[in-house]
Amino acid sequence: MKDLRRQKVSFSATALGLGLLFAIVLAMGGIYRGLVEDATLLVDHLGADIWVVQRDTRGPFAERSTVPPALEDRLRAQAGVASARSFSTATIQRIVGARSLRMTVVGLSWPEDKGQALPLVSGRHLRDPHREVIADRSLGLALGEILPLGDETFRVVGLTQGMLSSGGDGLVFSTELDARAILNWQAPEAKRVEREGRLARLAGTELDSISNQDRLRDERFSPPTLAPFPANAILVNLRPGASIEEVQRGLEAWPDVTAYTAQEQRDLLLKGVVEKSRKQIGLFRALLAIVSGIVVTLILYNMTVAKTHDIALLKLLGARSSVVVKLVLNQGLLLGALGYGFAILIAKFLFPLFPRRVLLGPGEYLGVGMLVLILVTLASAAGIVRALRIPPTLILAG
Repeated sequence: MKDLRRQKVSFSATALGLGLLFAIVLAMGGIYRGLVEDATLLVDHLGADIWVVQRDTRGPFAERSTVPPALEDRLRAQAGVASARSFSTATIQRIVGARSLRMTVVGLSWPEDKGQALPLVSGRHLRDPHREVIADRSLGLALGEILPLGDETFRVVGLTQGMLSSGGDGLVFSTELDARAILNWQAPEAKRVEREGRLARLAGTELDSISNQDRLRDERFSPPTLAPFPANAILVNLRPGASIEEVQRGLEAWPDVTAYTAQEQRDLLLKGVVEKSRKQIGLFRALLAIVSGIVVTLILYNMTVAKTHDIALLKLLGARSSVVVKLVLNQGLLLGALGYGFAILIAKFLFPLFPRRVLLGPGEYLGVGMLVLILVTLASAAGIVRALRIPPTLILAG
């Protein structure tokens, strides 16, 4: 302790440097956990027993899927099914005011789902079937703010916290019909081109007439024979006591859909959407652990070398080897403890400012704490070996 008091500034600076290094290791674990949480967040909050998607696709998150909304009625007639609701989602980027806003729009099946399960921090759930949205606070939208999307404007009536997509974009919840209109919005020029295409296809057919041509030229006219905008999936909840496996097997016999359980949907997200990110973060963590071990070893070894004359004097005065071992080991453990403490402080104050969510739990703190203990113990061993090789007569040589 006397030695540390003489060099408390340099020792504290060294501990702070190690704290920054340990904080990065801690951040990598928190980023991965946040990545997993964001990827499975919608699956957990929507609470569907079975996800019905387009045949032979892994939608609606890992792959694009489109199903007709009329599929809801077919599913409701299936044995064991209590409810079926449409689900649509996609990531869009719009210019709002002077900034570019990237968000993931999620459609709620009105009126069964008004966002009651969403963790609101302010505002209310949806009350009207049109022109109301619930947005995540990460988007920077204020309660009551008007959000222009497509040809409509929407009022932000509720704010959530921590509702992010697997890509880290804030979620915006609207009714299912509004979501489909937003996601399938076309610019006026694109609509004009589409109308001209309809007129060209109409020409030369038995349906070609002045009245039909006038209708197709009308911007407000939508041909009744065209199917409504498709949904991305249908969410199915089962009756109490119904077997998920039996209902899933029955749906697999349908030629136009594929059915996934909620757990299978999570696996598709974790093994598909975030798999490469998980491997990359794991590689960074391994490299950081190796670098941390090298840095700690060099620091403790150099600190031992700096005390060469002190250790030689202790040995000359008759100090046992255990005293020298404790000197180096206690110094290494104290350095590791201070570095770990700095890492926790950095995590508390700086991690909430990260653009991606960093989730830290007991597992992350305990894992990094054990890593620090192992690293400083092994690094101290290198210093101990150097200290034990210092001859007592070295002090007599000056």
